Amino acid sequence: MIGGGWAGLAAAIEATTLRDQVTLFEMAPTLGGRARSVSRVEPALDNGQHILIGAYADTLQLMQQLGIDSTAVLLRTPLTLVDARGVGLRLPSGPPVLAFARGVCAHSGWTLRERTALLLKALYWASIGFSCRAELTVSALCSDLPRAVQRDLIEPLCVSALNTPAAEASARVFLRVLHDAMFSGPGSADLLLPRQPMGDLLPEPARQWLAQRGARVLMSHRVMELQADGVRWRVDGEPFDGVVLACTAGEAGRLARAHAPLWGRCAAALWYEPIVTVYAMSAGTRLPQPMTVLRADAPHSPAQFVFDHGWLSGRDGLLSFVISAAEPWVETGIEATAQAVLAQAQVQLAGQLRGALQTLRVFNEKRATFRCKPRLQRPPARITTGLMAAGDYVEGPYPATLEGAVRSGLHAARTWRGSQGQG
Repeated sequence: MIGGGWAGLAAAIEATTLRDQVTLFEMAPTLGGRARSVSRVEPALDNGQHILIGAYADTLQLMQQLGIDSTAVLLRTPLTLVDARGVGLRLPSGPPVLAFARGVCAHSGWTLRERTALLLKALYWASIGFSCRAELTVSALCSDLPRAVQRDLIEPLCVSALNTPAAEASARVFLRVLHDAMFSGPGSADLLLPRQPMGDLLPEPARQWLAQRGARVLMSHRVMELQADGVRWRVDGEPFDGVVLACTAGEAGRLARAHAPLWGRCAAALWYEPIVTVYAMSAGTRLPQPMTVLRADAPHSPAQFVFDHGWLSGRDGLLSFVISAAEPWVETGIEATAQAVLAQAQVQLAGQLRGALQTLRVFNEKRATFRCKPRLQRPPARITTGLMAAGDYVEGPYPATLEGAVRSGLHAARTWRGSQGQG
């Protein structure tokens, strides 16, 4: 396995479970990839605010396999998309279709016409199997919905799930996410918010699990050369029966280019969107809920969400503001972006902040996810004989999410093992 993010860890764990002897190479000094903890800062913070949802079945199963009690490390709450005034969508517990209908009907910020329009649209999407033409954007898909519904629900969901503005995002992928999150089973839409640093959530338990079972985990080791050796492969000269490239698309393209030029070009052609997370302190502040929706449609309002870590880890006053699809703000500069976030918070969290708001740290994950546009060509999992790819960018039905990464890792390990069995 080349790459120790969530895809590489999932692949390594699955391959070990299937009784393969595994070596995992990771170029960074820590595991976790783009969902990791940064221990060199004080206080220790994650490289961004990550969330899971109840529909992440494979991720939750993987955590269970590692002996992680998800109820202890994740705060599970029904989906709540409300602002600081408490206005917004709250999904109650119960069967998903009924819960969605009840949540929409109880939305105090929408008129009867707006609520009815959304329910009828959701019913229509269900009748066509939550699918649509490949070329549609989310904005085009929802163009006949009232503006308030687009602003308060569709656009925040789209940018948080696909990290792509609704005007550019794939409607087909959005509908798949919407179906699996909100209508695939009880609790599928629940928010699962980390109570612990991301490094403790899966990467470190995975490292220990692998080491206990004889796998090698080599960190701070960037693979420089991948060579074909008959039906086998050499990684920096060391022989292996097969290789899974679970590194970034750029690194995978570099290593695979000589062996599969078309695959390498496809991986290199992906465009990316950054995510910026601004951590700030406001002593004595406790927001009404762990996650609060912010209005990001004003020219000087970058963040779409704010998370209160007092609810999560008990670190009272610690807030994280998330800016998805952040390219326009990155271009203005990180310092200017942080200042804009603080100004936005003073307005939209008026009456909620108890102490002065001060910036602690700003993380700019420049290549956080691929830009999920219509008709996007993503590289397949199979590169060539004995060489697989795993990552949230690999061909599949989901956008770049932790669940997508884990699923691709499991698929790569199982597919390689299956090919060996057939041989």
